Amino acid sequence: MAKCTFLGLGVMGAPMAGFLVKAGHEVTVWNRTAAKSETWLSSYSDGKASMAQSAAEAVAGADCVLSCLGDDPDVKVVYEAIMSSVTAGQVYIDHTTASAELARSLQADLASQGAMFVDAPVSGGQAGAENGQLTIMCGGEDAAFAKAEPIMQAFAKQITHIGGPGAGQQAKMVNQICIAGIVQGLSEGLAFAQNAGLDPAKVIEAISKGAAQSWQMENRWQTMVEGKFDYGFAIDWMRKDLRIALDEARANGSTLPVAALVDQFYADVQAAGGNRWDTSSLITLLKK
Repeated sequence: MAKCTFLGLGVMGAPMAGFLVKAGHEVTVWNRTAAKSETWLSSYSDGKASMAQSAAEAVAGADCVLSCLGDDPDVKVVYEAIMSSVTAGQVYIDHTTASAELARSLQADLASQGAMFVDAPVSGGQAGAENGQLTIMCGGEDAAFAKAEPIMQAFAKQITHIGGPGAGQQAKMVNQICIAGIVQGLSEGLAFAQNAGLDPAKVIEAISKGAAQSWQMENRWQTMVEGKFDYGFAIDWMRKDLRIALDEARANGSTLPVAALVDQFYADVQAAGGNRWDTSSLITLLKK
């Protein structure tokens, strides 16, 4: 078992850190809001876990440091604060969905101090984190991944080493690009079915075992029809992820017309007050 530190106890990080405790690791946590660390201890600690007063204190002496933060600026601030505590042999795993450029920069900074780094964004949402069933896309050197993988197994159903530093973040961009198109297509199909006077349940029964099938269809069609949008990944976060993907596309010469259009549709939902609705709320723009 390893001595692990987890930085960031949001809706994703808190249960992920909890699974590390369940797996038998010695866990220290830190969150910018100390109250969240205290709440986490009362919910997940087995008597071995502890909280640190600062990020630098949290990582000192750890074998493995995991983080799950908000966006590039958040990651930069936290990693700048901990660099003075980095020691050779440590492995750092960042589960934040952030830019590939930042991942490569962090890898270089940590390598200069003899530490290793894996960019490891996740897919599966809050439910995946709470059930320990996340899909993790990893970028980093082979040695870093080999050291990180056994730790991540505590909360993952699938872990894939995509390539070198930044490749995990780029794979997550692919994930979000695909989801954007799928959710928009499902929204249009369901709205069409309702406008045509069809029973959505029967339509889904008919098409969900064929080529149109998707996770979004199986898990979101009913809540979309019912107008319930508090089931997962918020639009604010999806737009952040799409911004990162669109920036990367401009840098590598890719054209993402559908992703760019769906991003604007999400902006329309935000303007209607749906910032914290889940991504399936695209259908609200199509309702009569």
